[in-house]
This record gives sequence, C-alpha cells and structure tokens, in this order.
Amino acid sequence: MNRKKGLPSYPGSKLLYSWIGFFSVLEAIAIIAQAFFLARVITFLFEGQMINEVINDIVFFFISFVVRYMITFSIRVIAERYSLKTIEQLREQLIHAYFNNGTAFISSHGTARLVLLAIEGMDQLKDYLQIAIPRMIRTMIVPFFIVVYIFTVDKVSAGILVVTVPIIIIFMILLGLAAQKMADKQYETYRILSNHFVDSLKGLETLKYIGESKRHESKIATVSDDYRKATNKTLRMAFLSSFALDFFTSLSIAFVAVTLGFRLIDGITTLLPALTILILAPEYFLPIRQVGKDYHATLDGQVAMEQIDDVLVRVNEHKQPGNDEQIKWDQKSELTIDQIRIAFEDKTILQDISFSWKGPGFIGIVGESGAGKSTFLHFLAGFNRQVQGSINMNGQTIKTFQRSDWLDKIAYIPQHPYIFPTSLANNIRFYEPDASDEAVERIVKKIGLQSFVEQLPEGIHERIGEGGRMLSGGQEQRVAIARALLSERPIILLDEPTAHLDVETEYELKQLMIDVFTEKLVFFATHRIHWMQSMDELIVIDKQTIVEHGTHEQLINKNGTYKTLIYG
Repeated sequence: MNRKKGLPSYPGSKLLYSWIGFFSVLEAIAIIAQAFFLARVITFLFEGQMINEVINDIVFFFISFVVRYMITFSIRVIAERYSLKTIEQLREQLIHAYFNNGTAFISSHGTARLVLLAIEGMDQLKDYLQIAIPRMIRTMIVPFFIVVYIFTVDKVSAGILVVTVPIIIIFMILLGLAAQKMADKQYETYRILSNHFVDSLKGLETLKYIGESKRHESKIATVSDDYRKATNKTLRMAFLSSFALDFFTSLSIAFVAVTLGFRLIDGITTLLPALTILILAPEYFLPIRQVGKDYHATLDGQVAMEQIDDVLVRVNEHKQPGNDEQIKWDQKSELTIDQIRIAFEDKTILQDISFSWKGPGFIGIVGESGAGKSTFLHFLAGFNRQVQGSINMNGQTIKTFQRSDWLDKIAYIPQHPYIFPTSLANNIRFYEPDASDEAVERIVKKIGLQSFVEQLPEGIHERIGEGGRMLSGGQEQRVAIARALLSERPIILLDEPTAHLDVETEYELKQLMIDVFTEKLVFFATHRIHWMQSMDELIVIDKQTIVEHGTHEQLINKNGTYKTLIYG
C-alpha cells in the first residue's frame, strides 16, 4: 500500500520504474544522436557539400528518430498496462472494503464520496499513473544526460542550462503549492456536491410530499456555484503556472542562443557544436515543461490516490487474523456470543451483546426504531471487522463473523429484496447459480408460485424486474424465500421482510416461512406482535444493547422493556 510521499509504491511499481528508467536512458541517447546527426547534415549542406555526401548522416538521423519514438511508445505501453492492472486491483479492494465493513463504514465516509472514489477517483488515478509518473522519471534522467553531453561540447551553454533549472523549479513549486491547495479545496467541494446530490435524490420523494422540493433547488444551486468557483480558481492558477513555465524556458533557450550567436561572430565556437546545442536546448526543457503541465492536469489524481489509500489503509489496519479450522453448523451446533462491543471511529454501534442458542429455531429481534435491530443482523452477517468480545461456535473461538465459511451458511431476506432484470429462474439461483431447472421448479412449487409461473409464457425463464414482468411485494418476498431454500443454507437472516405487505399476504408468507424454515436457525427482526408470539426466543434491543431475552410470555411477565414496548 502506498503510504509515503513521492512516487506511488503499489505492487509492481519498482519493476515499472526500473523499465522506465532504462528506456529513458536509451531515449536520452537517441535524442542526443538525433540532434548530433541533424546538426551535421545542416552544417555540411550549409558549407556546400552535396546531398550524397551526407546520406549516412541522414540515415543515422532517421534511425535515431525512429528509435526515440519506439522507446516513447514502449514506455507508454508498459505504463498503461501497469495503470490498468493497478486500478483494477485497487477498485476491487475498494469494493470489498465497502461491502465488508458495514453501514457504519459507509455512513462515516459518505455514500457519494465512496462512489466518487470508485469511479471518477480511479479514472483520475489511472491518468496520474499512466501519464504523469513516466514523465516525472524521464525528467530526472533525460535532461541530465543532455546537459552532460552539452558540457562536453560547450561548458558555458551547459552552465546556463543548469543555472536556470533551479530558478524555474523554485518558481513552479510556489505556484504548484498554491494550485495543490486550490485542487484540494475543489475536490472537497466536489465531495460535498456529490453527497448533497445523492442525499437529495434519496429524499426527493419526501421533499415533494412536504412541498419543499422547490426551496431545495436553491441549496443545490448554491453548492454547485461553490464548486464552479473552486474549479475556476484552480484553472486560473494552472494557466498562470503553465504560462510562467513556458516563459522561463523560452527565455533560457533564447539566452543560450544569444550567447552562442555572439561567440559564433567572434569565432570562439563553430557552427556544428552551436547548432547541436540549439537543437538540444528545447529537448532539455521539454520533460520539465511536460511534467509542469501534467502536474496541474493530474492534481485530482494525486488527491484521489491519497483518499483511496487512506480508506484502504484504515480498513486493513483492522483486519482480524483468520482461523484455519472451518466452522460447521448442524442441528446440534451451538452459538454463544458474550460481551460483544462494536465501534467505528470511536462511535459505539453495539455494546454488551450476550446471547446463546443451540440448534434450529426462530429468534425474534425486537426493539424501537433505531435501537439497533438491523445493526445486530449486520453483525451476524459479518459486516463488522472491529469486534470486541467473545464469539464461540461449537467450542471454537472466532474473532469475527466476517469469514467465508460462516457467510456461506447464511441467506439474507431484506424488507425489499432486489429483483434482478433477468429470468425468474436466475433470480432464484442467486445463491446457487449452477442449480438445475428441475431444482428451481421444485422450490417454486414449494413456496406457492406455481400458479403464477404457469401464467408466464416462458415459465421460470420469463424475464422479471426492470424491463420485464413486474412482481407484487408478496411475490418478491417469495422469490427471496426461494433463494434461501434453494441454497439450503442453515441460517436465515430476515430484516422485517413482511413490514410493507398487506395483512392477507403477510399471513400467507408467515405460514409459509414457519413451514419451510422449520429446520433452520432464523434471526427475524420485526415490529409485529403476532410474529413475536410465534418465536422460540425473543431478543430485546434498546440503545444498542440486549436488555432482555426470553419467550413472549416470559418477557410479558417480567414487566420490563418488552412489555413497555408492546403495551406502551
């Protein structure tokens, strides 16, 4: 992971820099050879020689020219391949970080910011790795070899070139720092704009309902105008620094040309070395000018790199060591969690969570809205790395539920299951993509969708979801149940799956779920009393902690939080 200032140190970067360095040396030699043979051709023709007498120099010039641009092309190809491979790996790590660290991670970083990093931030970083980095390395090598050669030809001209470079660099650093500050501010403004836009989209229906959508337009306009101003300031600074760079380099080349001209008049030097130096002088400053322009063009890439690295490093710092022993779960298995505490960036999400259960059963998770029911399900689903406390399964202690052998045993059914725009069969195969049509049809019959499927022209291969046949809320939940059944996973997590359904549909699904999930361990977050009365055990969560657990009758007799929650 890249943590240091300077060139990025992602996997494979050292090899890339070595190749670019090697090719840059060859490029410098080709540039010098190109200038030398071109100067010879012009000088000899100027002195009256015939074209056939300088044909060898012309051939060598064209060979140097071709070699130079073949080298440039090679550098571009290897840099492009490296950048594409690196971006692919970083994007994969970033997506894993999003999915593996739960809602607390998402909310603390901002949805829009994370989306921005995964899409636009990665594109900006790719340009930085692919274009700016190779030119930075060339700037450290090509001008050095050119000025060393010029020093062997004319010490005065070499001295002028060497002296002017620090002046240009100091001036560009001052402008670059100012541009960097403005680019950081622009990126922050962009992040605010993105978060504001995403939040506005999420709440658009509510804003329209309460009659605030028009007033909210002015807020969006204000944020957008701030971003426009920040962008214009950054562009003005970039244009100023580019102009200054071109001005100083042109002035330095002109100074070299003037001194050479006076010495040619005085007879101190001859035409061939003077012409060679004049051809090489622009080449000496070319990498510096390119880096100056690329620096401003890739400021966003540098900022994006820091943001991406920051997210990934903070995630990796909290990775828990795995356990080689595989988790097993069957009818006799037992799960015990004791004094679990989960925090994210010093904010407690769950605390003092203790619970034990053996074998299959329906476990209800109840509490007021915001008490922590969904967070507890997320904990069981392995969304959290930073877990303190004890988790014991069949006598085996594990650090976290974020393990593939545990996650392979879980099926999740949310309030609003997502229906993919593909066939009904493929939707049901969500957990088991290789399941046969016969297996899908058995599940369809078991969950009561047989009559619906018989009405479809393509049967289980009918396209559903967006662009296809739309499903009712009850049908969507049956598809989600079918996914869990087809997977044959022994542990089911349900987050109020019937909360938005009408009474008749909910009753049908209740009977179905109680029947088909009999031999499974089911954790069911709910607000409905009739569900609570059907549970084998209830976990009562209040203020991010478990305050009571037991059956419905036991908790009513306690006259505690549960009874207050039910009867007020």
